[in-house]
Amino acid sequence: MKVFALSILQVPSAGTSTVLSSASDLSSFSFYQKGSVGEFLTFMSKTVAERTPATQRQSVQENNYTAHVYNRGGAEQLAAVVITDQEYPVRPAFSLLAKILDEFASKYPAKGDYAAQTFTFPDINTYIQKYQDPRQADTIMKVQAELDETKIILHKTIESVLQRGEKLDNLVDRSNALSIQSKAFYKTAKKQNNCCVVM
Repeated sequence: MKVFALSILQVPSAGTSTVLSSASDLSSFSFYQKGSVGEFLTFMSKTVAERTPATQRQSVQENNYTAHVYNRGGAEQLAAVVITDQEYPVRPAFSLLAKILDEFASKYPAKGDYAAQTFTFPDINTYIQKYQDPRQADTIMKVQAELDETKIILHKTIESVLQRGEKLDNLVDRSNALSIQSKAFYKTAKKQNNCCVVM
C-alpha cells in the first residue's frame, strides 16, 4: 500500500482549481520518471477536485492509481485529494482528507481568495509519511490487525495442544484434581470423537 500524493486545493464553483499546499512521495519511481509522474499526479488531483461536487466524497481509479477526493465546499471552497495505489483502504484515506482539511481551515481561516495568498503548511509532509501505513494511522484498522494477530496466536496454541494428545491423556490419568467421573467422561468423549470420521 502506498500514498503517492496529498493536495489541498481551492475549488471555486466556476473556474479552475488552485493547489494551495501539496506533498508527494515518489521514492518508488526512478529519477527520470519523478518529474513526469509528479506532473501527472498534480493534473489528476486538480481534475478530480474540479469534478467533485461540493460536500461530496468520491474515489476515482486511473490505471494503477486511485484518487480519493473530499470537496468540503462552503465559504472556503476547499477540497483535498490523496492519490494512492489501488490496494490502499478507503476509510483511512477519507479520514486523512477530513483531518487535513479541518487543520488547514483552522490554521488559515477564509479571508477572501486563498489563491492570492501563500501558505506554509508543513503538516502535509508529516501526514503523507504517517499515512503510508494505514494500520498505524487509523485506530480501527490497528485494532483489527491486533485482533487478527491474536486470533492467529490462539489458533496456533489450540493446534499445539491438539498435537500433544497422548501427553494430555497421561496428564488426565495422573491428575488428582479430576474426579473419577471426570476422567471417565474425558475417556468416553475421546472414544466417541475417534469413532466417527467425516469424509
